[in-house]
Amino acid sequence: MNQKLRAIASFIDQDDIVLDTCCDHAYLAIYLKKNELCQKVYASDINPNALNGAKKNILASQLDIPTYLSDGFKNIDVKDINTAVIAGVGANTVIDIIRYAPEHIQKFIISSNNHLGMLRKSLYQKGLYIKKEIAILDKHKYYVIMLVTREYVKEDRISLKYGKSNHQDYYLSLLKKEQDVLQQIPKRQIFRQLEHRMNIQELKRLIKRI
Repeated sequence: MNQKLRAIASFIDQDDIVLDTCCDHAYLAIYLKKNELCQKVYASDINPNALNGAKKNILASQLDIPTYLSDGFKNIDVKDINTAVIAGVGANTVIDIIRYAPEHIQKFIISSNNHLGMLRKSLYQKGLYIKKEIAILDKHKYYVIMLVTREYVKEDRISLKYGKSNHQDYYLSLLKKEQDVLQQIPKRQIFRQLEHRMNIQELKRLIKRI
């Protein structure tokens, strides 16, 4: 279990019935089941090879974890699931999975590896709201993990763009990326320069408030 998966597990409650939609090796599902951190857990993946690996790990762990070969929720007809984990995939994949999420899924734990601002806006437009967000540094890379529910939470442009983890080092890393990008933009591309200068100023104000 790496720090990212432990952070995801920290959002799981004892009475949750969990589906890990992109289970890969099923490490998260095994960890949850072994430590009795939820009521029940299911594991699924769209990749047959990944799911076969997950099944082998589950068998070796001698645990009862049902598995499904499925593109998100499309091939899963289990009515008691109330929590879904969507992690390790891009924002467009997260949005596509959520598009087919049944209404009985009340909580999503999401960790996308790109386009977080776009993802936050899309969730907000779909009536899914970020209740809590954390940034985890694992092997020199930051992972943002969102606890998303159907309970309304007010957002503004800045929180949708940069999140609300209040993790100063994470925001400093975003600031450095913006500064590095700005240095690479040709002087003739004035509008791109202005965009990144604005991002830099926003991040500086955000960091100052923490």
